[in-house]
Amino acid sequence: MKKIIYIASLLLSGTIFAQVGINTTNPQQELHVAGSTEGIKVEGLNTINNVNNLGYGSSTRVYVDADGDLTLASSSRNVEILFDSENYLMDAPTPDNLVNQTGGGFGYTVAGVPLAGIAGSSFTLTKPAIIEVNYSVSWQVYKTASASGRIDDEHARIIQTGIFFRDAATMAPVIIDVDGNNINDGPWCVDVNSGGTICNEWGGMLGINGQFYNNSNSKNGEYANYHNTSSDYVKLNPGTYVAFFAAQLAVGDTGGTGAVKMHLGTGNDDLQIIAHYYD
Repeated sequence: MKKIIYIASLLLSGTIFAQVGINTTNPQQELHVAGSTEGIKVEGLNTINNVNNLGYGSSTRVYVDADGDLTLASSSRNVEILFDSENYLMDAPTPDNLVNQTGGGFGYTVAGVPLAGIAGSSFTLTKPAIIEVNYSVSWQVYKTASASGRIDDEHARIIQTGIFFRDAATMAPVIIDVDGNNINDGPWCVDVNSGGTICNEWGGMLGINGQFYNNSNSKNGEYANYHNTSSDYVKLNPGTYVAFFAAQLAVGDTGGTGAVKMHLGTGNDDLQIIAHYYD
């Protein structure tokens, strides 16, 4: 089907300014293609002539280089794995990964300090990005008397976990995203006092997930090797960040049989952080 090309020109002081319109007698730009279903075809960008074209059934981004030329796949990569660890936290039950139990479920506890010297324990963004967080974190819970004291009162406990980021330079928790919004409608309490009644620190929690735990067998009931898994997204500004876990052991009463302990990261854990660049 043939298209009609119109040229609108204006003469000023001996100089001709022209605009080209296709299917329009009133072009609004130097090149104006009219029609709701019309497009532009550049043969140098098709699959036959350009190896960077993803081919049938896919779409390939077109970029503009410094000379104003249209190109394919000449921009920096759009997706980058920033952190991928199969055992991010200390396995042994220590004060660093002990979670303070909180009656009624107020607040979380910073738990599971990253392994010292682990490669890539921090990550840097050179431009804004959508950050994808995927994790699977282990936990164990038991009576305060001993690490092998299995809970047997059949009372339900709620074990919740999440991730938050700190600014690597100041170690201050990150609370807002690129757009100035509080992360996940926070801020969330990511560190409570030993009694679980006062919040010591607020942060932007990601991937909050949890499950109920109860048990009635003091000899054979399981108390370890449980996992919480979750995924979440947040838009962050350029900067260097470190990921920290926070967890909560919520009980109805912290006294009597409710006096139990929980440690985070005592088994195999996975943490993956992926950047999706959008500009």
